Amino acid sequence: MRLSATQHLARRVAGRHPELPENIAGTLRLDLRDGGHTEHWYLTIGQQHVDVAPSADDAELIVRGDRGVFDRMAAGELHLAAALLRNDLTVQGNVQLLGTLRRLFPGPPDARHPREAAGERGGLA
Repeated sequence: MRLSATQHLARRVAGRHPELPENIAGTLRLDLRDGGHTEHWYLTIGQQHVDVAPSADDAELIVRGDRGVFDRMAAGELHLAAALLRNDLTVQGNVQLLGTLRRLFPGPPDARHPREAAGERGGLA
């Protein structure tokens, strides 16, 4: 079942993320535009934990885009960097937090770790 961006934020982003570096802390706001309406999601990150709440409060990093772009990212169909390069997303604030945001959205469903792929081809493991 494909999750929307809001479902992904509520179900999979909120909580503990051991893959995040322990020293990363900050606040992000995602602005999901849908026609004439904008939905705001506020993420507070610290000590490998992410709190998620609907809020339009100011944050260290604000990422804006159409709801469809965020939905595609939540489904693993679109990478954050590609969306930025296509100007599908705009950012304002501390861009160092973009790496953290990238880790909170899934990669493509068939993606594998580079070491696993190299091992299957007989490369270095």
